[in-house]
Amino acid sequence: MRADDADAQVAAYLRQHETKGLLRFITCGSVDDGKSTLIGRLLHDTKRLFDDQLRALEADSRRHGTQGDAIDFALLVDGLAAEREQGITIDVAYRFFDTDARKFIVADCPGHEQYTRNMATGASTADVAVVLVDARKGVLAQTRRHSYIVSLLGIRHVLLAVNKMDLVGYDQAVFDAIVASYGDLAAQLGIPHVQAVPLSALQGDNMTSASAATPWYPGPSLLGWLETVEVAPPPRQDGFRLPVQWVNRPHQDFRGFAGTVAAGGVAVGDEVVVLPSGRRSTVARIVTADGDLAEAGEGRAITLALSDEVDASRGDVIAAAGDPPEVADQFAAHLLWMGDERLLPGRPYLLQVGARTVGASVTEIKHKVDVNTQEPLAAKHLELNEVAYCNLHLDQPIAFEPYARNRTLGGFILVDRQSNATVAAGTLDFALRRAGNIHWQHLDVDKAARARIKHQQPRCLWFTGLSGAGKSTIANLVEKKLLAMGQHTYLLDGDNIRHGLNKDLGFTDEDRVENIRRVAEVARLMTDAGLIVLVSFISPFRAERDMARSLFAPGEFLEVFVDTPLAVAEARDVKGLYAKARRGELRNFTGIDSPYEAPEAPELRLDTGVEAPARLADRVVAALGLG
Repeated sequence: MRADDADAQVAAYLRQHETKGLLRFITCGSVDDGKSTLIGRLLHDTKRLFDDQLRALEADSRRHGTQGDAIDFALLVDGLAAEREQGITIDVAYRFFDTDARKFIVADCPGHEQYTRNMATGASTADVAVVLVDARKGVLAQTRRHSYIVSLLGIRHVLLAVNKMDLVGYDQAVFDAIVASYGDLAAQLGIPHVQAVPLSALQGDNMTSASAATPWYPGPSLLGWLETVEVAPPPRQDGFRLPVQWVNRPHQDFRGFAGTVAAGGVAVGDEVVVLPSGRRSTVARIVTADGDLAEAGEGRAITLALSDEVDASRGDVIAAAGDPPEVADQFAAHLLWMGDERLLPGRPYLLQVGARTVGASVTEIKHKVDVNTQEPLAAKHLELNEVAYCNLHLDQPIAFEPYARNRTLGGFILVDRQSNATVAAGTLDFALRRAGNIHWQHLDVDKAARARIKHQQPRCLWFTGLSGAGKSTIANLVEKKLLAMGQHTYLLDGDNIRHGLNKDLGFTDEDRVENIRRVAEVARLMTDAGLIVLVSFISPFRAERDMARSLFAPGEFLEVFVDTPLAVAEARDVKGLYAKARRGELRNFTGIDSPYEAPEAPELRLDTGVEAPARLADRVVAALGLG
């Protein structure tokens, strides 16, 4: 072959590879259904393994394999040492391969219930789900759980891989029964497209071509279906949507807004609106790395230059002015809880949707979902891997669309404010009606005016510590000293508030969170009235104290940690509560069977073992700059 012909063939092959479509899919299902073996066999049979990979696989199979002298294909994707030792998948493993028809990225998801959150991570970017079922076991609880998440995350195409058919003698009746059972589940979950394939991933039956062992099956092989399935959603008439990822300002003569088009298309001269601000402008330029464009469509990375100096920043959405998305701060949403600590309504988190991050809390758990029956169940909190339908409240409005219409503007995660760990993934369903009906009313008399007439600076002194630490004693002394100095004050004491405002609350973790949320709001209103507010509450959780702090202006909130050791507080036991808790007569008592999370950086730390209460009260007054 001439060199020119060889070069032309190579160039043609590379062009073909560049233009091939990409399909992202996951494998999921219950433990030991054969997910890793299926992917390993697929990589092997499509001849996408290098010689050194094959030799390493053979060596690993002899050392860690479960198939005797034969190759254990699961070891191709079970890369963690713990996975090989236990013979299970723990983390999501991503692999790339291709055929002449398509390129593929496959995510091998773990089957164990405790790793459900890992499975959700893999499913969040997938176009297709391959749900495996062991032919001997049928549809199990984890199969249902994974299928629910597949439905929740908007995956519309499922290949039901009935695996290990060789262990049931390739019995068609077994296959048909499993297909019928899963068909009922898919109908319940609203999964529109299901293709069932009888497989033996270990033996290779129906993996890349039709198997002689299943002459009764007329459908495609697993690979054949993956190469041909059409996953493009039906055409939408949505207007243009560009979540702003970055404000591009290379020099003083150019300012653009960079991002990837999430829906619709845009052309130079189009009128657009920036949300949530509502400012309007027109598109002056569409800039890309390859030069300016006259128009751009969905999936294109662009920088928009607008005709006007419009204030927009990361997280805003630029949209078609004639068809903008909604803006709201309260939503109904589906939620998968992924945190090790339980979800408590009212606790503050960070919500990330697209490029935007805002403060958020779950205001109500409408119900959690029984993944076996899809029945709604009453719940006051969520544990790891539980799914629920909730109401969300954000501390500022965002532009959004329901997840069913737009994954970018409708999918979100919740992040723990303390650890920065992702604790939940969810999908926005719709804005709550009250979010659009309630507006801030402008008041001419503001906090500054109220404080000025009182000749003082409003503050919130938040006393926290164990029961019996001395919080109320010191706070009471502080208020007396402030009153003698002519200051306007109010003391909110934990026990007193529970006789009125919070008399409906108990002492569970959920009720403690709500207890502090209400008191923090009252304290904020009182500082808005120009008062110095003293709050004396155990407030055992850092997250709620941080939530309270976030309600106040910088420098307005002082956390006062009354640091008394448990042994000292228990020895005092003025109310006899510790004795009751030790006898088991008082449940959820802080320091005994409910934790106290000490402040990490309080403005004041008062050691009651070193100084008398009157001296400690003087320190608090001095911290206010009043004496």
